[in-house]
Amino acid sequence: MIRLAVRVAREHSELVLAELLELAPSGVEEVDVGDGVVEYAVYGAPGEVPALPDLEAAAGEALVEVTTSEIADDWSERWREFHRPLMLDRLCVRPPWASPGGAEIDVVIDPGQAFGTGAHATTRLCLELMLDRPRSAGSFVDLGCGSGVLAIAAAKLGYDPVIALDHDPAAVDATISNGELNGVAVRTERFDMRSDQVPACDFLAANVLAGPLRAWAASQRRMPPELILSGILREEADGVSRAFDARGLHECERRLSVEWSALYMTA
Repeated sequence: MIRLAVRVAREHSELVLAELLELAPSGVEEVDVGDGVVEYAVYGAPGEVPALPDLEAAAGEALVEVTTSEIADDWSERWREFHRPLMLDRLCVRPPWASPGGAEIDVVIDPGQAFGTGAHATTRLCLELMLDRPRSAGSFVDLGCGSGVLAIAAAKLGYDPVIALDHDPAAVDATISNGELNGVAVRTERFDMRSDQVPACDFLAANVLAGPLRAWAASQRRMPPELILSGILREEADGVSRAFDARGLHECERRLSVEWSALYMTA
């Protein structure tokens, strides 16, 4: 098994991630390595990952460090050790091989399909804000659904209907599979944030990067009355908030986790 890793300064990560997803559309692993640097990694058998030597390369203005390494033959088993349950109040998000732990709301996500199990800080912030909302009813849209964590949690919280949207076909497939695994009804579709219009809904959660969020705010003809916005670096949160404020939405709460932020906004 080969691991291809790309390290880049956080401020240039959107460009590099977009380029890497062109080469590895099934998803990438993301690791914060400190000092404002993020590492993206993909795995595959020899010949299945891009054949790049250890080097430093330039992607636009972003200086990136690319390395490849061999993974031990038992990687497929040891890999499970990195995916542990996420416990939040009355909700548990776990891989299939972990026990429920007695949580009132149990969400099972297969991390072998795409984008992990939801333990990333941006997903955790979304879930915290969802759990703290006074009601769990009406329609819900998960924009940029990844493996479907937010959509499945919303369905189990009582939202109906639940719609999951993502441009990546691997994310659509993963969300469909994980929805079936959890026995919930989630309508899952491909969606282009640059041009498509979100279906009318009562509540929307978007865990994507700040740039696409600002562009999406400008492109939508009608905004949902209640939003959770995540995937936003701390220093970018004010700009995202202003972009949605211009569309008639007011920031009611902001939550922080290390370098990430999430916004709760209402009309």
